[in-house]
Amino acid sequence: MQIRFLHFNIVHNYFTFGKKKEIQKELDHIHSLNPNFWVANYSDELFGFAFIRVNDEETARDLIQDTFLSALRNQESFKGEISEKNWLYLILKNKVIDHYRKNAKTPLKRIYDQQSEDEFFDESGHWKKESLPNPFNQAVNNQQHSFEFYEILEKCKRKLSELQLNLFSMKFLDEIESEEICKELDISSSNYWVLIHRIKLKIRKCIEKLLYGK
Repeated sequence: MQIRFLHFNIVHNYFTFGKKKEIQKELDHIHSLNPNFWVANYSDELFGFAFIRVNDEETARDLIQDTFLSALRNQESFKGEISEKNWLYLILKNKVIDHYRKNAKTPLKRIYDQQSEDEFFDESGHWKKESLPNPFNQAVNNQQHSFEFYEILEKCKRKLSELQLNLFSMKFLDEIESEEICKELDISSSNYWVLIHRIKLKIRKCIEKLLYGK
């Protein structure tokens, strides 16, 4: 209905003001929805987007299904200002954040997260001697853009707890602002920075182990 209304306004402006070139430009940028082709055209790409953020195939598929259902129910909200692909990605991104928020509210997830990181620090919060990070050398830096390095990174991401993976994805994949992450996951700013710091440590230690066997 909104797209039809938009078309009406464009045609009205054309006859009223005679701005042919401007009107044609507006028409060229109007996008439409074709739900019958969503699964064939976008399911694989959407799955990849979801899986890299939740690290679970079944959860990723559920999120894709929820995305398509939500899009079908809310077609009237589509204004045609962006492509249907980008529109579906926006819906999926919100679904992923909802998934993060739900998991962050599970007490057991928080407890497990804290217990899993005790390997790095003693009771006073200081480094354990055996957990001190080794400096990366130039060889590692040169591999950062290699396929092998990203394969290792993906393996290390799988070792993160669910809360850690959620934070990693929101911070480093989706580049969401820290304040928004704290709000969405209902965590304090201090807890957020502690978790981010420990995520980096855990990823680094894992990469060192897989690269050098340390």
